[in-house]
Amino acid sequence: MADSRPARRIAIVTDSTASLAPEVVAEHAITVVPVQVIIGATSYDDGMATPSMVAHALEHWTPVSTSRPNPSTFVEAYEKAVAAGATEIISLHISADLSGTFDSAKIAAKELKAQGVKVTVVDSRQTAFALGYAVLAAAHVVENGGSARTAVTAARARAAASASLFYVDTLEYLRRGGRVTAVAAILGGALSVKPLLRLAEGKIESFEKVRTAGKALARLEELAATHATSTLEGAPVTVTVGHLASPDRARVLAEKLAARLDVVGDVEIAELGAVLGAHVGPGMVAVAVAPAID
Repeated sequence: MADSRPARRIAIVTDSTASLAPEVVAEHAITVVPVQVIIGATSYDDGMATPSMVAHALEHWTPVSTSRPNPSTFVEAYEKAVAAGATEIISLHISADLSGTFDSAKIAAKELKAQGVKVTVVDSRQTAFALGYAVLAAAHVVENGGSARTAVTAARARAAASASLFYVDTLEYLRRGGRVTAVAAILGGALSVKPLLRLAEGKIESFEKVRTAGKALARLEELAATHATSTLEGAPVTVTVGHLASPDRARVLAEKLAARLDVVGDVEIAELGAVLGAHVGPGMVAVAVAPAID
């Protein structure tokens, strides 16, 4: 059956690290450009490689790496949006300090500018679910008749107000990908600590260390609750708990946060995609807290 909805004048594009569910992507007509994950000698689009494939490879020391989309992939996505009726494009992406995806999108945007199409490329300074929240903020504005400028402002504001907190069993996988130093990873392993990390100014920052996974998850709960009740002043929030090969931990944390916070809808539980999973490793648990959309 043909889609009877009118063409969107403002198209929204993001990358697969936004971790948006397929039904959400379809509902809001969002274009998702996949980042690549390389397992062994084989390259896959994010989504084609599953989180379990990545977890298995990491556990068995099979080389796993990631690669930003080629600028030509973004050009193709932008041109398809224009062919579908878009006159402006908003392209929202993972922090430029974590990936070259933003740079690829900027290169592609210049090519579209030469064709007379305005593409606004936004470095969200976030990733994963907090990036997804920013994308949905922009979509909400566009769907309610707002301008591209207003949508970009809303996306930036929601990204800046979001907390991205996570726990990893080991810093080794982040070290392999160059996201933390070798010294930090070696010290963490030698001291048998469980690091808590957050995204700060677009970069991964280790800010607390505890001795057990149980204590780490308890601190994640407290930190998420503090962000909601203090930083966001108790306003209604949207919360997602993510994990890689650790569903039980994620479920317990989600239940505790649902009981403590003024959450709009349910606390979502989602397994992290292959690209992000490649950098954090099995056992990882994350929580993203954002102000709810009015």
